Amino acid sequence: MEVPMEEKPFPAWSWSVEECLKEYGVKLERGLSTFEVQRRREKYGWNELAKEKGKPLWQLVLEQFDDLLVKILLIAAFISFILAYFHGGETGESGFEAYVEPLVIILILVLNAIVGVWQENNAEKALEALKELQCESGKVLRDGNFVPDLPARELVPGDIVELRVGDKVPADMRVAALKTSTLRAEQSSLTGEAMPVLKGTSPVFLDDCELQAKENMVFAGTTVVNGSCVCIVITTGMNTEIGKIQKQIHEASLEESDTPLKKKLDEFGNRLTTAIGIVCLVVWIINYKNFLSWDVVDGFPSNIKFSFQKCTYYFKIAVALAVAAIPEGLPAVITTCLALGTRKMAQKNAIVRKLPSVETLGCTTVICSDKTGTLTTNQMSVTEFFTLGGRTNASRVIRVEGTTYDPRDGGIIDWTCFNMDANLQAMAEICAVCNDAGIYFDGRLFRATGLPTEAALKVLVEKMGVPDTKSKNKITNSQNMVESNSTVKLGCCDWWNRRSKRVATLEFDRVRKSMSVIVREPDGENRLLVKGAVESLLERSSHVQLADGSLVPIDEQCRELLLHRLMEMSSKGLRCLGFAYKDQLGEFSDYYADTHPSHNKLLDPACYSAIESDLVFVGVVGLRDPPREEVHKAIEDCKEAGIRVMVITGDNKSTAEAICREISLFSKDEDLKGQSLTGKEFMSLPPSEQVKMLLRPGGKVFSRAEPRHKQEIVRLLKDMGEIVAMTGDGVNDAPALKLADIGIAMGITGTEVAKEASDMVLADDNFSTIVTAVAEGRAIYNNMKSFIRYMISSNVGEVISIFLTAALGIPECMIPVQLLWVNLVTDGPPATALGFNPADVDIMRKPPRKSNDSLISSWVLVRYLVIGSYVGIATVGIFVLWYTQASFLGINLVGDGHTIIELSQLLNWGECHSWPNFTATPFTVSGGRAITFSNPCDYFSVGKVKAMTLSLSVLVAIEMFNSLNALSEENSLRKIPPWRNPWLMVAMSISFGLHCLILYTPFLANVFGVVPLSLNEWFLVILISAPVILIDEILKLVARNQRKVKKEKVA
Repeated sequence: MEVPMEEKPFPAWSWSVEECLKEYGVKLERGLSTFEVQRRREKYGWNELAKEKGKPLWQLVLEQFDDLLVKILLIAAFISFILAYFHGGETGESGFEAYVEPLVIILILVLNAIVGVWQENNAEKALEALKELQCESGKVLRDGNFVPDLPARELVPGDIVELRVGDKVPADMRVAALKTSTLRAEQSSLTGEAMPVLKGTSPVFLDDCELQAKENMVFAGTTVVNGSCVCIVITTGMNTEIGKIQKQIHEASLEESDTPLKKKLDEFGNRLTTAIGIVCLVVWIINYKNFLSWDVVDGFPSNIKFSFQKCTYYFKIAVALAVAAIPEGLPAVITTCLALGTRKMAQKNAIVRKLPSVETLGCTTVICSDKTGTLTTNQMSVTEFFTLGGRTNASRVIRVEGTTYDPRDGGIIDWTCFNMDANLQAMAEICAVCNDAGIYFDGRLFRATGLPTEAALKVLVEKMGVPDTKSKNKITNSQNMVESNSTVKLGCCDWWNRRSKRVATLEFDRVRKSMSVIVREPDGENRLLVKGAVESLLERSSHVQLADGSLVPIDEQCRELLLHRLMEMSSKGLRCLGFAYKDQLGEFSDYYADTHPSHNKLLDPACYSAIESDLVFVGVVGLRDPPREEVHKAIEDCKEAGIRVMVITGDNKSTAEAICREISLFSKDEDLKGQSLTGKEFMSLPPSEQVKMLLRPGGKVFSRAEPRHKQEIVRLLKDMGEIVAMTGDGVNDAPALKLADIGIAMGITGTEVAKEASDMVLADDNFSTIVTAVAEGRAIYNNMKSFIRYMISSNVGEVISIFLTAALGIPECMIPVQLLWVNLVTDGPPATALGFNPADVDIMRKPPRKSNDSLISSWVLVRYLVIGSYVGIATVGIFVLWYTQASFLGINLVGDGHTIIELSQLLNWGECHSWPNFTATPFTVSGGRAITFSNPCDYFSVGKVKAMTLSLSVLVAIEMFNSLNALSEENSLRKIPPWRNPWLMVAMSISFGLHCLILYTPFLANVFGVVPLSLNEWFLVILISAPVILIDEILKLVARNQRKVKKEKVA
């Protein structure tokens, strides 16, 4: 038989059950045949989520080297290796020392690659968590017989599946028949709705409607919480709604963009590359005569001479320049600082899963927040109820505090009704007995079993108490004990259930919009207790009960008063339930069990409306999923910090707007036109209007939002240049969490899918924790800016030092391996310690920094060029001093017995072999070691070891002093003294200690080409290094004065 099926799923929700069965060529009483199942599986595949192929390890490794600075270092290592090989061949030196430089560079790059690959391997787990939501088996009709536990992966479109309470839905299915009067599915993780959704079989006559409106469909991954039914499988695997979410998560992960800091560092890397190229070129141009010479004959060059040895020397200078310019220690310091930041955040309940997120948080400009469970508690609670007073035109509204299922959370405001009047007793009885819910404690939170609204009603009963004084005292003493199975003992509800024994239940249905129970009262009479939609109950009520217990017929004035109160409560976003009872039950007045003659009428829902007629109306309860207490202040903090808040929720429009007004996202009387739209309304706007709406200042709320709507809003905001933080807890939030710059999941109520797709998890589900995390992120970024500038200024000094060496033509005063040591080891601890700088007091009163703000402004660049120039002059200067001066500022420099030469000789040292009668005497260094040379010209290579040590020591000392300058960008050391950050003092000591380690350990001294220094020489080093503080203090003063002048001009 040919089955008329389309590749694209048809809108089953808008077709009748008969049409759906015909479309899939299946009968409800037989199901599919084995042959047909096989044929469809070949067409549709297995009912499971696709596994994305991960990147192979070799590709991950290669990607770590796809960075401009890394490529420069690779080239530098290669050149260094070739030079070491040739140099070793010429001199006979083939040991470890010849290859130290290339090996250290390669080691750094390998370590960076290992860290990068490890981070990538840990990145993609969201898709695995989605698979856990899938059902494992189901009860399926095949060949006319039910298969009780058929593996869910074997389902195909057209299969007939039976669902019962507690079942996880195995595929997207059309409800074909109800086996109970009602069916409810809990789909909050998919749609964001707080309440379980009532399902039916009637078609929804809309071809394109929201998930929430598809009331005849059940979706894969959701759970049946009430009733049972038979369904037709419509879509399986990746075509289900949860499959579409997996696709969206994968697409969002492909769209992940670099963090603002990464972009700035990449931009810096590109500029640095250009600068290195230019400096290398200039060095070669200045020194070309040293390795290339020619004679001019008849206007043309001839007799060209090329010195390979000198050419390789300038190659070595190019390598040194690359090593000096690139701050190799920067990635390690950034990672350390971010890791320390994550520890501080974890102490404040913000668990950061991806390190770069710490920095991105600091420039967040928009927080897109889910409502249910994020701004609200995701726990229904009664906030007010009303009953009539002594007259039909007098009502009394009673307000209730508390936002959770904990019966001890809050209470009834001004509760003076301990001896409850008839109305309050009737209300408490209906809430307690006409109720199937329970409450349990999971170790952290009080949670509901059954319907959340019913659980909230039981909590209300516990707050109201019982009318019997003796019982009340007994209950108070054992109030709400948690039993061994985590169930919470509800003393007041138990008292009402013992008093009024339930004998029958009339299930809820869509027609009458109510449910009721028949109970046996203490006097032996039966009573009907009813709860449901207020308007529906009023239509079937003939009387109202007053506070004294008297019954009065409902007149028009009384009906209007009740409906007016109902409208007032609904406008606050409250879900209203009416309560009524009936004493004259006719044939059911003596009903006791299913053996009663009238029992058959209770099996037919069509009879329920007649039974629930001529009711006595008691009162109305208003429930809601309340906002968290701390959210109001967090929203105010966001406004002060210049961060816009947008609420994106799957809930309905009126509820979302009411909550947003309550948390002060909108003022009470604010017109929400253009500020509040459903997801569908927003998507129907032209792109220019969408952007215009998002650009408008103030809060926004998007209700009835589906996953694709959330993604589109986040994508638009990112395209507008905003840094977006998106909060959420459900499966439906995962794609947007993945796409946002910062995805923030809820730790307690959040699904595993949301957590795995996120960058940060809130351990306490508290919206205000985000604001704390943003403040921490801003502080961390400021500190990172301090140490990045510190490290870059140090590198500028090294580059200028090498440039000066090459420009003057003197021997190199530092070799690449020494520069690597400085960049990696001695610079590292102070840079890391700068990450501990205390945060500014007004950090959350400033607007968020723009993501395109430059890391180094033009003035900061000028400052560091001045500082760098001093570093270069000082390091080269002490090198020249050692060769040419016997003393400096009264400090004796020739105590070691080395030979003093003329400056002109030092500048032309390459011509040493042609100098007549040039001699250089051996000299000793600390520790008694003698530096000797067989050839006098070796004085400029082997003999420069002391001068190089002095240069390196000056560089290290200047960088230690320079780290003090980095404590503040503009403030003087008098205002922010070093002890404000004690970690910096410790780090400086460690760095000096490490430097002394290589100087005074013979093996390390040989590797790094240094020798020990005497006390006199150390004094000279400090004397030449210290002025860097004075120079930067002058530059800071200039900056402060410039800012002051600008302020005065603006004023």
